[in-house]
Amino acid sequence: MNTRLLALILALSCTLSYAQTKLADKFFENYGYVKAIELYEKAVEKGDRSAHVLTRLGDSYYNNSKSDKAAYWYGEALKEHNKIEAEYLYKYIQSLRSIGKFDEADKWFKELRAAHQGDSRLKGYNPDEVDLYDKLTSKSDVVVTIENLPINSEYSDFGSFVVGNTLYFSSSQGDDEKVYNWNKEPFLDLYQVDITKNVDSINYGTITEITSENINTQFHEASVAITNDGKTLYFTRDNVNKRNRLQYDKKGTTHLKIYKATLEDGIWTNVIELPFNDDVFSTGHPALSVDNKTLFFVSDRQGGIGQTDMYSVTINDDGTYGEPQNLGERVNTEGREMFPFVAEDSTLYFSSDGHLNLGLLDIFRSDILKGDDSEPENLGAPYNSGYDDFAFFMNSDSESGYFSSNRPNGKGSDDIYGFNAAECQQEIAGVIKDSNSGVLLTGITVKLIDDTGKVVEEINTEDKSNYSFTVDCNKTYIVVASKPDYKDNQVMVATTNENNKVNTVDINLVPLIMDNQIVINPIFFDFDKWNIRTDAQYELENIVDVLRKHPSMIIKIESHTDSRGSDRYNLKLSNRRAESTRDYIISRGIDANRIESAIGYGETQLLNKCANGVKCSEEEHQLNRRSYFYIVKD
Repeated sequence: MNTRLLALILALSCTLSYAQTKLADKFFENYGYVKAIELYEKAVEKGDRSAHVLTRLGDSYYNNSKSDKAAYWYGEALKEHNKIEAEYLYKYIQSLRSIGKFDEADKWFKELRAAHQGDSRLKGYNPDEVDLYDKLTSKSDVVVTIENLPINSEYSDFGSFVVGNTLYFSSSQGDDEKVYNWNKEPFLDLYQVDITKNVDSINYGTITEITSENINTQFHEASVAITNDGKTLYFTRDNVNKRNRLQYDKKGTTHLKIYKATLEDGIWTNVIELPFNDDVFSTGHPALSVDNKTLFFVSDRQGGIGQTDMYSVTINDDGTYGEPQNLGERVNTEGREMFPFVAEDSTLYFSSDGHLNLGLLDIFRSDILKGDDSEPENLGAPYNSGYDDFAFFMNSDSESGYFSSNRPNGKGSDDIYGFNAAECQQEIAGVIKDSNSGVLLTGITVKLIDDTGKVVEEINTEDKSNYSFTVDCNKTYIVVASKPDYKDNQVMVATTNENNKVNTVDINLVPLIMDNQIVINPIFFDFDKWNIRTDAQYELENIVDVLRKHPSMIIKIESHTDSRGSDRYNLKLSNRRAESTRDYIISRGIDANRIESAIGYGETQLLNKCANGVKCSEEEHQLNRRSYFYIVKD
């Protein structure tokens, strides 16, 4: 083959591929992923295997939740280019995990971790979590409702632990003849109350002292933890001797100790002191690990980091205990760390005034027990206030529980608050109409797209004209509506933090077929040019879609110019533009016989005053450079 001819063919092929990619990009940026996939794959067929095209194909499938195809194209990008940007490698990992290729995903995760050690998305990575991507990218706000419990008294009530249908807590509501000098309230005792859960509420029965032989004394008892089998109770008590008298150190201070009791015939009995207590420092606030093999507690013993630190101690199978270990500087500070609690997912909750807080004690969460040494997270309001907030307990549903606080407007000095955390959600809903007639349309495909460009939900209205999506608060979404023979339309919706709000978004679709025309936005050409610009290709895809939908439809094309240049030249120019338009449609797989004619009319049919000799702006001249698409047969 002639070398010059071969070079020309190769150059033309590259030009067509480049144009195809630019058009695909435009559809991708407007969330037209199906059309973008078609165009990107055409570009690949023509030899464009650039990182841009391959990763865009991955993204197009990824955003449409087609994990198998997404994994394939991200994988192709890696084969061709050895390395791809972190965000694409991350999505590749998630796509692999989504289709069950965990080993492959873990291999690439190690690559990602080695190459991008500072990537914040790697923190807390758990290879057992299949839905990691959703968890990491989710920003759903939560509505937390709190209730001051009816069991609270005018005194101090705090600490909660639920076993079955029984709530255990600490309270000063008992004998008011003997008071504690610190706050002039009666000493704390342990109490219990039966709870009954209904669909919308929890009912609390009669409050009684804990069922036991000798747990409650005339001094303090508080802060319980109970084993999974419900048979062993750990609690805090003042340091008292066998004669039930307070024990003091050399400075005259009484310290706290942890005790253990066992359940026999429904009664807590066999109270014994744990061996790592001491008369010269306090040990209290017991909490258990999920498997009950580790006891966590708080102490001001020598060698600690702050005023009070959290410690752990192993519970051996024979009932003995290991050596207490300080939980370290990741959670303990020079201040006070108190009231540990371990949730069923091994999240450690505790209170502290040493970490950044809203004031006094705040409740924090940490994943340190899961091997993550990231900084503890302040739970924020409404769990925390400018006052003491402490003694967090979460039920197994991970959405409800209790905490204690001395915040204003309570019933006593400390009160127990129940909480329920639910996602803040809103609704985006509306009807879809024909923009010209106002008639309600049915059979609409409506997509909900999040701020990352991912299609999170897609519905077809079928015989209805209305649609509805449940969405998260404080997010931005794009709603895209499409129907054959209509132009797609998209609307941006920003939700607020108001729970259950309905965002009414009615969408108008512009018909593509009106009378005997396929009506699209004007196909504009550059001055003195007849090549099809990317924006023109984008509009011409509407013509392609209509012709694909109506396989027997035949059209004719008319093209027009502005008045600049000679009349004869403009006639030739408009013919070239009409032919270029026809050629583009044919290049998209439409049979040439379905285009009856492509004729140019030059400047003979101007839309405005801009005839020869009339001074006009570029915008006014542009209006005259246009094309029409008439339906000859359908």
